[in-house]
Amino acid sequence: MKQVVEYQGIPVGVLIPRDGCLAFMAVKYDVMELDGRRFSSAAEAREAIRAHVTQRVALAA
Repeated sequence: MKQVVEYQGIPVGVLIPRDGCLAFMAVKYDVMELDGRRFSSAAEAREAIRAHVTQRVALAA
């Protein structure tokens, strides 16, 4: 079953069960670099998204 992943209340992608893990499919540009990455849990995916977006914001400043 697919699972929507949100960041700050905005859907940014979906997690799709694949080969015993969760594959991330990005739907927003800000997280496109994580597209295809596999995670062991939804919590791990959310943390990776948070860290990625935080880093993008810091680099843009």
